[in-house]
Amino acid sequence: MNPINQNPIGIGVLSFAHGHAGAYCDQMQHFEDVRLVAAWDDNEQRGRDAAKRFGMEYLPDMQALLARDDIQAVIVTCETNRHAELIEAVCAAGKHILCQKPLATTLADCDRIIEDVDRSGVHFQMAFQMRCDPLNQKIKEWLDSGALGRVGSLRRRHCINFLFNPDLPNSPSAWHIDPIKNVGMFFDDAVHAADFMYWLLGEPVSVMAEIDNILTSVAPDDTGIALYRWPNKAMGVLFNASVTLAGENTTEIYGDEGTIIQNYDDGVSTPHAPAGVAPLKLFRKSTGKWEEFAFQVPASHYERLKAVPRPWLDNLKSGAPSAVTARDGRVSVAMCLAAYQSAREGRRVALAELKG
Repeated sequence: MNPINQNPIGIGVLSFAHGHAGAYCDQMQHFEDVRLVAAWDDNEQRGRDAAKRFGMEYLPDMQALLARDDIQAVIVTCETNRHAELIEAVCAAGKHILCQKPLATTLADCDRIIEDVDRSGVHFQMAFQMRCDPLNQKIKEWLDSGALGRVGSLRRRHCINFLFNPDLPNSPSAWHIDPIKNVGMFFDDAVHAADFMYWLLGEPVSVMAEIDNILTSVAPDDTGIALYRWPNKAMGVLFNASVTLAGENTTEIYGDEGTIIQNYDDGVSTPHAPAGVAPLKLFRKSTGKWEEFAFQVPASHYERLKAVPRPWLDNLKSGAPSAVTARDGRVSVAMCLAAYQSAREGRRVALAELKG
């Protein structure tokens, strides 16, 4: 992709259905090299309110937004099942894209998005904030350097308290619990941890899972546990629940040369790390000692979300490749859909079995 020489870069927002759009705009409105230009939302009141909050123009016609010469890139934060439809229009207009997770609700829609992005040549990036977290980046650095040797297992506990909101069914976020718009809560939230595991270890080959409603009946599911296997026989356990009052979203990675333990990671139910407690540490077999990675954990989940726009914009400006492509986004969708199939059928499912 060629660098974008426009300064400031004009940004449009397609729907404020997903709450993360607010965090991205809240951050970008303070960037000198960005101008929040216009927003479209099929919920006019929601769109007008958000546009006013961020000093943007509200446009009731999406095509009118996409036709504007002062907009070079858009954020797609509509309901998940509409991503393919909107991205097709954005690609046709030649605008660059930051897409909220998950990429789509079906593999067929994922493939449709990939084809549209490839055909148009626009810069496309998934909004996975876990890849923007300095603690997670340190984990990636340690793994890539070989500090753990051969990795045998990974466990990720990823927790939110979303379904304990008594007003959820009547709130603007109710679409998250609609199986057509969003599959289920494991799909919606575990996709973060799935992408994290894929980023660290590559694409797994199979999964065994249990996904069900355990503590609530508000959504299609509230808790899931998935056991993934990689080509080198490594195992990865992904625990995800939307009914955790509090948690420490832990990551554990075990290799034959070392161990990584991380606590207080990304999640709305995660408390701030206590003073003096290292949120990340590495044990090396070669030294027999722990190494602590001292870092000030962000004060809230909202603060973590605000880390997403800057690297995306920097890639746009420099012409660098996308950090998380549409093909990457497809992998985490496949990982979650395979887990659902395993839970339904009570057996190990190979990701290669999945159909569109």
